[in-house]
This record gives sequence, structure tokens and C-alpha cells, in this order.
Amino acid sequence: MGVFNGLGMHLGNLSRLSDAETRSISAENVTGAKGQGGMATEGTGAVAARELGQGWKVSPSIDIAGGETVTLAEIDGPGAIQHIWLTVHPTWWRRLVLRMYWDDEETPSVETPLGDFFANGWCERCNISSLPVAVNPAGGFNSYWEMPFRQRARITVENLVPDACRGFYYQITYALTEVPEDAAYLHAQWRRSNPLPYMEVHTLLDGVRGQGHYVGTYLAWGVNNNGWWGEGEIKFYMDGDDRWPTICGTGTEDYFGGAWNFEHPQGQYGTFSTPFLGLPQVIMPDGLYRSHQRFGMYRWHVQDPIRFKQDLRVTIQALGWRSALEGKRRYLPLQDDIASTAFWYQAEPHAPFPALGDRNHLEVI
Repeated sequence: MGVFNGLGMHLGNLSRLSDAETRSISAENVTGAKGQGGMATEGTGAVAARELGQGWKVSPSIDIAGGETVTLAEIDGPGAIQHIWLTVHPTWWRRLVLRMYWDDEETPSVETPLGDFFANGWCERCNISSLPVAVNPAGGFNSYWEMPFRQRARITVENLVPDACRGFYYQITYALTEVPEDAAYLHAQWRRSNPLPYMEVHTLLDGVRGQGHYVGTYLAWGVNNNGWWGEGEIKFYMDGDDRWPTICGTGTEDYFGGAWNFEHPQGQYGTFSTPFLGLPQVIMPDGLYRSHQRFGMYRWHVQDPIRFKQDLRVTIQALGWRSALEGKRRYLPLQDDIASTAFWYQAEPHAPFPALGDRNHLEVI
């Protein structure tokens, strides 16, 4: 009889016993230590609990001072994070930066604005019904990406603005267990082109070195033109590819699992959210202050990871249509606001990420 380490969970192995130890970190147990939850005597709920005392939701959340970086979790391994839940008001989704570090590395393997990691980059609530990421009313962020680590895991959140963030709630659940030798580390990187220069492509990833596999894309796409905007192809350059990629898509809506402009029979966009792909968010102009269309799209490569052995670069084109000449249609290179979050697993060490940018670069404008 084999020993089950408690990782790679699915319905087929849910009945198997394991010696893995389940722990969870929150504002009510900041270390995740056994038998140490709910002991706070001070916290954001202390006033509400003043007649009830210790053990009655005294510390359900934290406040993050202006410019402060807080450590949400610091965990000694080996083990794997299996679920993250958190929530905070939408105004903070691009003001807070989420970072994750594995095994005492100096630069983070995950570095994204908080909302974009959960496929909510526009600072407006959007529900997501997928397997790795679920977002539920009202702004409940859930991540089920498995995040193995061997020596240590550290998760931080940085407040980029001078104002204090009040009411940040979180729960990080993990297993302390043996990690297989072939388990890679989760990475996520955010990039923005605003606006995308004319006749240039938006780069989601570049400079990735080592062996791994690409597992997900989230795009917050703001359109600056009239007409359809999604003719562009996504391209994956791997293992020495130079001018020409190994994998080339056929159109933006095609890559995200849709077709024919995501068009609904009534002439509107047909939003959808499925286990691995979706167009869950369409923000339309309102005739006054909202002047452009904005979209949120995700594609999770859970069943079809894109594997690379040495290096990886990922780009996407922004293409619309010009008016026809001589009866022939013509593409229009667009200059849109494109923010991407790329997810992949790889062996460490990873190449340092490009600078994320300041609060003005992240801001939804």
C-alpha cells in the first residue's frame, strides 16, 4: 500500500487517508500553529466582541497602513498551499500588490496586483466559476492553484498608496507533507501596455528560463477603438524559438474558448464562465463618464499545459478591422490598454521579473 501525501486532490483520491497535516493561517491564527486559533484579545473585532470576550471573533481582519508591506503567511515546509480565500473592497484591488516567495528566494515567484491574481483587474466585482479561481458574491476571492514549497513559503501584500487599507480578510490553508521531486513552483507575473504602441505586440512573458509549463492567462483588456478588437493571435515561443513560435493561435476569442466575436444572438457580448475558460466581465460605456469597453477574460491550461524545457516567451496581438478597400478587408493594429497576468510552474531558480511599476502604472484609469 502506497503512502498518499495529500496533494493533487480530486474526487478520485478524496477517500484516501494521508499523514499530511492541515493548517490554516488567518487574522485569528497568524502562524497557523496547532491549537492557537481564536485566542486574540485585540483586533478589528474587539469593540464588537467587548461583551463576549476572548474567542468571539476578536480579530477577523487586518488593516494595512499606507506604504506598508505585511506578511500574511510564513510557513516552514515541506508542504503546499491548497486554498487561499480573501476579500477587501474593490478600490484596493490595484492598490495592493500580492507577492509569494518559495524557499527563501530573494525575488518573488508571484508578483501581481491583488485583483488580477483572482481574474478581477478592473476593480469592479465580477464572479468567476472556474476550477483554479472562484470569485463569489460579493468579492470573495478563492484560489485553488496548488503551491508546493520545500523549505519555506512566504506571502506578502504591499499597500502602494498613502491611505490605510481597512478591512482586509484572509484565510490561507495548506498541507504539511512531503513534496515530490518533480513538483515545480507556481509563478505569476503581471504586465501592462497602456496604450499598446502602434504595430507592436503585448508581451505577457519574456525571459523565462528553466523547465516548466504554462498554466494560465488572465487579460484585463480596455478597447480604445470602435469595432471588433479581438482578431489578434497569441503566440508561444519556447526552447530556442526566435522569429517564429511553436504555438500560434487564430484569434483572441478563439484562445479564450469563444468564437465569432463572443457575439450573443441578440447582438451583445455573450459572457460566460466555465471551469477552464471564460469571458465573465464586459463593462460597457454608460453615455457619460464610461467612454470605452472593457473586458475580463481567462484561460486556464489545466488539461492542456504548455510545456517548455529551456525558455518561454508569450505575446498577443491587438487587431481590429479597417474599412475595406477594393472589396478587401484590412486589419487595424490597435493601441489598447492591455493588462495580463500569466501563470506557470517551473523549477527554481527563476529569472527576476521586470519592475512591476508604481501605483499610477497599476491604476484603472
